[in-house]
Amino acid sequence: MKEERIDECTPVMPVPLRAAMDLISRVVVFKALVFLCFIRSSQGRDHFTKLNLPPFLKASKFSTFQHEVYDYIIVGGGTAGCPLAATLSQKYKVLLLERGGSPYGNRNITLLENFHISLADVSPQSPAQGFISTDGVINARANVLGGGTCINAGFYSRAKPSFVQQEGWDAELVKQSYPWVEERIVHWPKLAPWQAALRDGLLEAGVSPYNGYTYDHLYGTKIGGTIFDETGYRHTAADLLAAGNHKNLRVLLYASVTKIVFNMKQGHKEPRAIGVQFKDENGRHYQAFLGEKRGSEVIVSAGAIGSPQLLLLSGIGPRNELKKHNISLVLCNEHVGKGMADNPLNSIFVPMKNQTKQSLIQTVGITDAGVFIEASSGFSQSDDSIHWHHGIMSAEIGQLSTIPPKQRSLDAIKKYVQNKYNLPKEVFDGGFILEKIDGPLSTGSLVLVDTDIDSTPSVTFNYFQHPQDLNRCVYGIKTIEKILKTNHFTNLTANGVGYQMEKLLNMSVSANINLIPKHTNDTTSLQQFCRDTVTTIWHYHGGCHVGKVVDQHYRVIGISGLRVIDGSTFSRSPGTNPQATVLMMGRYMGLKMLRERLGRAAGPFDILTELGISELRKIKS
Repeated sequence: MKEERIDECTPVMPVPLRAAMDLISRVVVFKALVFLCFIRSSQGRDHFTKLNLPPFLKASKFSTFQHEVYDYIIVGGGTAGCPLAATLSQKYKVLLLERGGSPYGNRNITLLENFHISLADVSPQSPAQGFISTDGVINARANVLGGGTCINAGFYSRAKPSFVQQEGWDAELVKQSYPWVEERIVHWPKLAPWQAALRDGLLEAGVSPYNGYTYDHLYGTKIGGTIFDETGYRHTAADLLAAGNHKNLRVLLYASVTKIVFNMKQGHKEPRAIGVQFKDENGRHYQAFLGEKRGSEVIVSAGAIGSPQLLLLSGIGPRNELKKHNISLVLCNEHVGKGMADNPLNSIFVPMKNQTKQSLIQTVGITDAGVFIEASSGFSQSDDSIHWHHGIMSAEIGQLSTIPPKQRSLDAIKKYVQNKYNLPKEVFDGGFILEKIDGPLSTGSLVLVDTDIDSTPSVTFNYFQHPQDLNRCVYGIKTIEKILKTNHFTNLTANGVGYQMEKLLNMSVSANINLIPKHTNDTTSLQQFCRDTVTTIWHYHGGCHVGKVVDQHYRVIGISGLRVIDGSTFSRSPGTNPQATVLMMGRYMGLKMLRERLGRAAGPFDILTELGISELRKIKS
């Protein structure tokens, strides 16, 4: 049977559009989106073809080859899962199961100018599944092949050497693994004016030295890499599947893994993972199994939300938590879902006198106080985007924060959308300067809300619970104040002389949308401002920590044939932005596992040689 490639262009429906359907004809909007998606999606399809990717099959096609067995089953085709699958497939048969669809052909994913739209999309086809932590902070998890690399701001920066050492990684193999990613999907940005102003402002404010364009984590100010190319096209972890051996690699989309299957027979030292249960896009259930070769494994790479969730649903976790949901106990481990953390983000909105060119993260200030300073600016206005809608973290939608949380209903949003169109677009010209905490000491936990894999668990991050995190936030806001007082920013403002910090804080309280009630002293107490305006930049991690849930090789403690390889194993987020290191981790662990299974203690070059001359050529191409 001929394999079916998925390359769909499905119109998505962001929140304000859904809220305003009584204002705009459903038929007109739908036809317009279909037409625009058709005529403007060729770039995504061309990129799909040029990459020579393996076939992407809908999960329902599994019935045509359901008797096959695999050396590795990888749950989650995300930031770590894609490079891991590509690497392991060079020598072994791999089944990659992704719960979302393909990123190719969806311009809300692939184009920088439409960045905010996918985050605001709440349709079933959305690549970003929104959720709200118990702290009241709006967040998102990826639901698409390529994972977080499909919905993030694209910034690429490596972890500092001490992180590599802390993880116990082979430094030489790490040095081989980063470039494998970079040569395929990473680019140098063309610096936007807002980013250049931040660079100069950081240096004048004392965040020095200037380290130029570099991937490395260096104290001072630098320009990092990006997964957006010079045309604004996004390159994702899914692109890395082109480096795999197509004969050995099966990729299923819309395959939601509901449970890991174990061999619990008496006489075995410990339970052994032998396969997974999953459902397809129609809700039909299947089982996929590992072969009997020694070394075959199930690998969970479902992210910091999905990985601990799947372990819990499979019977690995705290006894009382599993009992509450009538889940049969496979292994009691009180640490599953614990130690969840998210790097808190606070931002200052700065209105400009002229329309600001759109930019995402390009410049970063790395301070010695454990605070990172970044920036974003401008808003997308592409033909097939929803005009004047700019996502969760924007001055415009931030006005919803003036509505009490319990009153933020669909009717309230409708009224807001209707009034919004009467505002001049110029009021939204401007940008944000962001500060975020490195390695927050405040942590929380993840628990199930039910046994449905499609339900996002209840997550608590406890932002600023630890006083040191709050002190660092205040330091970051004060650093931003210094930056805004430099000529590089005062010359850009509407009045040409800059704004009083109190006025900017007032505007920023409304610009940062979360469900946390605001206080009257937000502009006089920076501590309260930090607490009330905290948002996320999607760098959450934890839930399957090394030494507690998995060992140094990411094998689940007490279980045979099962690993977790993704950001859920981290006790802190690597570097200024984690995607570089999570991508590298997938490649790195693939090489490590090949080394282990081939039964040789080889160096990085020997491992690459083992993969064959063709793979070496791909690295240089």
